[in-house]
Amino acid sequence: MTPRLSRDYGSILLGSASEGARRQRIRIQVLLTGALVIANTVGILVAVALGAVGIPDPSFLRRDLALINFVAVPVYAGVAVLIGVVVGTIIMIRGLRWSIHDQVPTRADVRGTRRALRRLLILQFTLWMGAAALLGLLYGLADPDLIGKVVLVIVMSALVVVAISNLLTEILLRPVSAKILQAGLGWPGASMRWRAVMGWLIGTGIPLLGIFLAVLFGFLDRETSRTHLFVSVTVLTSVAAIVGLLSVILFAWSVTGPIQNVRRGMSRVRGGDIGPDTSLVVYDASELGELQLGFNNMVAGLREEERLRDLFSRHVGRDVAAAAMLGETELGGAERVVAVVFVDVIGSTELAMTRTPTEVVDLLNQFFAVIVEATERNDGLVNKFEGDAVLSIFGAPQVIDDPGGAALHAAREVADRLHREVPDLRAGIGVSYGTVVAGNVGAIQRFEYTVIGDPVNESARLSEIAKRDPRVPWASGRVVAAAGAAERTRWKAIDTVVLRGRSAPTELFVPRRVPND
Repeated sequence: MTPRLSRDYGSILLGSASEGARRQRIRIQVLLTGALVIANTVGILVAVALGAVGIPDPSFLRRDLALINFVAVPVYAGVAVLIGVVVGTIIMIRGLRWSIHDQVPTRADVRGTRRALRRLLILQFTLWMGAAALLGLLYGLADPDLIGKVVLVIVMSALVVVAISNLLTEILLRPVSAKILQAGLGWPGASMRWRAVMGWLIGTGIPLLGIFLAVLFGFLDRETSRTHLFVSVTVLTSVAAIVGLLSVILFAWSVTGPIQNVRRGMSRVRGGDIGPDTSLVVYDASELGELQLGFNNMVAGLREEERLRDLFSRHVGRDVAAAAMLGETELGGAERVVAVVFVDVIGSTELAMTRTPTEVVDLLNQFFAVIVEATERNDGLVNKFEGDAVLSIFGAPQVIDDPGGAALHAAREVADRLHREVPDLRAGIGVSYGTVVAGNVGAIQRFEYTVIGDPVNESARLSEIAKRDPRVPWASGRVVAAAGAAERTRWKAIDTVVLRGRSAPTELFVPRRVPND
């Protein structure tokens, strides 16, 4: 069986579904912390690009603003990131307490997790709004004309940070959403449409707004040179390209993970693997989660179909089951030339009197197992278990080249193995050959595949005579004559008798080599 890849959640970074709760919690917390740092770093870079050259006037690049630019801004940024990481960690630990302790979530747990996610995003936005208030005040004290630019730049950057954080948390909390969905509880994940809108907002909407404002301010300020305006637009375009690439990567990551899981699952199904490990972990609450769930339902259906096919095959035989699966289930039959092996236990009444029912069943199962294995190894079909007797046919429903030789070979194998492996049971083995009617017999509501004809009766009569010497199978002259040369030479004629219920004599054959007692 193919081992489960550690991409249960669409990425190696998110680990495997079999990972322990503590290790998974540490992994998620580290990734969330890193994601928040990355999102805020991107926001800071966007703010710097917009503030320094993106929106040229009024300018921050002045000597009287050095203390604010190089002390107040870095200190606030560092403190805000620290607060965001520490408080965010506390919020998520409280919201994911059930997951940390590897508990099945309740509806209250789901509400707590959703509340924690909202608080995490609100925390990021609040810290940026705090920067807008504080830095707006500081820059406003130095130059009131800077207040509008400071607030505008920081709000735009805050929207970028919140949008990136939202996409990243949606991806990184897949193990958590998988547990919630597995528990049958709703998880309001972002739809594909909303993810696309968020990606557009990050990569296109906000950068375009910045470019528009740069052009607008340049138009309103007659002193702005064309060169200055060109530099501003170039910087904003570069920022748009970089942030846009990041948004596309995040959007693609959120989409391709579930699709890749389904693709790998389909590859395993094509290879014939429909075991329990083939089922996917459903972790996406969007339309892609429905795709994952649909794949699991398909695999469950295939698994049930295979189970029924196997069960059906065990009841009627692989060849009969295969024919039935192809729709060949009409009542009636056709004439076929087959060989028949009939095996009947000697002393079954005495066996039932001297052993418990459980012991008798165990012994008969060993007996039947030998016959089934020998029959199937020689391309035959075990057609019936008749109490303590077995009827095997060779040449129907599957046509084989040498049914007589196959039946004789199987009979010799059965006799030899029963002598060695089931010494507590002895059986008479008869082999016959001829034309029978093979097909479905019964009513349209309930029928079975069987063969009817003289060879069946003859093999049963031969098994009665074979009880004289159960060490060897006894065969009719017809089956030996029909067998291939390689098998025919292994048998010798010993007698000619008229079997019970028949008028014509039957020539009897046994193997030349007889097992020792």
